[in-house]
Amino acid sequence: MSVLLDIIDGVRKDMLARQEKVSLAELQEQARNTAPALDAWAALGGESTSRPELKVFAEVKRRSPSKGDLAGIADPAALARLYQDGGASVISVLTEQHRFGGSLADLDAVRAAVDIPVLRKDFTCDEYMIWEARAHGADLVLLIVAALDDEELGSYLALTHELGMNAVVETHTAEELDRAVAVGAKIIGINVRNLKTLDVDRGVFAALAGNIPAGPIVVAESGVRDVSDVEHYSANGAHAILVGEALVKDSTPRERIAEFKAAGALAISAR
Repeated sequence: MSVLLDIIDGVRKDMLARQEKVSLAELQEQARNTAPALDAWAALGGESTSRPELKVFAEVKRRSPSKGDLAGIADPAALARLYQDGGASVISVLTEQHRFGGSLADLDAVRAAVDIPVLRKDFTCDEYMIWEARAHGADLVLLIVAALDDEELGSYLALTHELGMNAVVETHTAEELDRAVAVGAKIIGINVRNLKTLDVDRGVFAALAGNIPAGPIVVAESGVRDVSDVEHYSANGAHAILVGEALVKDSTPRERIAEFKAAGALAISAR
């Protein structure tokens, strides 16, 4: 079994346990009574034709399957505020508990602490999780193409938009990218980490990004260690980067985001 399928198996079991406590109907009622989602598309520069500024998804991430424990993060709300102050456009919150140490409580804390869009970063495998994300105040969800068939991908993206949210549609191969474009994804992530093996190949981004037609926001995911990686992604077509480990392990994440944004802007202007 691949790492991705193993994670999804655990995610589904956890979801079913939550569903025994809160039914889909109850979630739907909660979602309808939640404040409307923030416009992440606009926050990421979706209305701009030039997009000269690099946007940052700053991630609240305690651990990962590949690196183990990264940071304790006793106060995710305080970290999210630092991210916002540093110029992040979106706060990404891991909610998968076993491999990443996240929770819906983290999502709640971050949502209450910032006034910019929040991404529920999890392995969406059922519409229940999309309603759940909206009920907890998320403005975006993650849809991993490798984890979904075409029918699921299309219906989950449609539901996300019906709820006023946006989705980061994550790809890793040319075939997955074609599927994301075909379904009408407005925000396309290219993850340079192969979720089936956890191997990282930063060359994947440059190989795929040029095949995305004009229109979608292109997000470089994984592998951001320093300014040189930011420059590489920005020079090869990234409109945004998603950064977790490099920020949670840094003692000055606010300053690091500002540094990444400045480096990205220069690289974008030069391409």
